[in-house]
Amino acid sequence: MTKRDLAPVGAPCWIDLFTSDQEASKQFYGEVFGWTVDDPGPDFGGYINFQRDGVPVGGCMRNDGTSAQPDMWSVYLAVADAQASVDSVNAHGGQTHVPAMPVADLGVMALVADAGGAAIGLWQPGAHKGFGVYGEPNTPGWFELHTRAFEASVSFYKAVFGWNLTVTGDTDEFRYSVLEQDGEQLAGVMDATNFLPDSVPAHWNVYFTVADTDATMAKVEQLGGSVVQAAEDTPYGRLAAVTDSTGAGFRLLQP
Repeated sequence: MTKRDLAPVGAPCWIDLFTSDQEASKQFYGEVFGWTVDDPGPDFGGYINFQRDGVPVGGCMRNDGTSAQPDMWSVYLAVADAQASVDSVNAHGGQTHVPAMPVADLGVMALVADAGGAAIGLWQPGAHKGFGVYGEPNTPGWFELHTRAFEASVSFYKAVFGWNLTVTGDTDEFRYSVLEQDGEQLAGVMDATNFLPDSVPAHWNVYFTVADTDATMAKVEQLGGSVVQAAEDTPYGRLAAVTDSTGAGFRLLQP
């Protein structure tokens, strides 16, 4: 497996699921991806961790409905100093949703909105370093921002997180930049102006690497999920967009 002890500063380092039915989500992802659950106990408010072959790949917390937010996956970026990053977010056109707060000895987290309004988490690692494997079947594989404010968002991530972005498309049909660090591609920013419905806010997408997109898509449907975008071949692999059994969206990537 492609293991990682510590994410580079600015890189996606953790994901978690906000779900209205934790038991259903445990069963769904257990059957789709073979994940098991690590429950740290009541001191963490019911937050649990998903693991693949004993290695952490993401978290899961209950959506009790009080936030008026739908079930969804969130992405966290690694930061050296969560409070300093929150201050920088606010100075560069973003907003704070959840201020920097310690999570026992695990690290410091915050939840903010970028300059285009997309929610993004911040994680200053302590004992918890983030997901320990990625880019392998049934693990996180890619992270992609869909935004209507492309230029403002690119400037925001450069200023706040020190991103080095490479332009891979610059037309009205396909405008896309990629975060690169030490020769590795880590995340993407897409101009979604032409296809994002008015009712859907700017947001981050999580792609899970799979061995067979079509087979995984069929299993998702068997387990009560749905297909939002059928599998298609692209220069980056065979992609599909689906939802889990409670409606949280994610994407499949067969390299």
